[in-house]
Amino acid sequence: MTAKVSYADVEVGTEIPAQTFPIDRANLVMYAGASGDFNPIHWRESVAKAVGLPDVIAHGMFTMAQGGRFVTDWAGDPGAVVDYGVRFSSPVVVPDEGGATLEISGKVEEKLDDGKVVVALTARSNDQKVLTRAKAVVKLA
Repeated sequence: MTAKVSYADVEVGTEIPAQTFPIDRANLVMYAGASGDFNPIHWRESVAKAVGLPDVIAHGMFTMAQGGRFVTDWAGDPGAVVDYGVRFSSPVVVPDEGGATLEISGKVEEKLDDGKVVVALTARSNDQKVLTRAKAVVKLA
């Protein structure tokens, strides 16, 4: 596959429309099975609270994966992402009732050679920034 977004069609400052990703505890259990990370802070409220968390929290890598999904949805090709990194700044708290939402938006921060762009991401949940220094390098068509 090839990215569906054209390098010629984006400029520095091009905004990528925000997407909202709902998260519930079933998502966390499925992620635990896929990743092998069965730490009970991600699925058992009593354990999460016993270690000082407000409630069950999403896996950091699950949150990061949603950022990657945001970028690949925009580019139209998962193989277009050639580099991706984040820092975790706050956990995504996932209450049993109602779950949580993760809102991710992005902006083209830089145009590189060879049809690549740097996309800076903003990820928020419950009015808190949950990822910082979130950037992806994407090879566009």
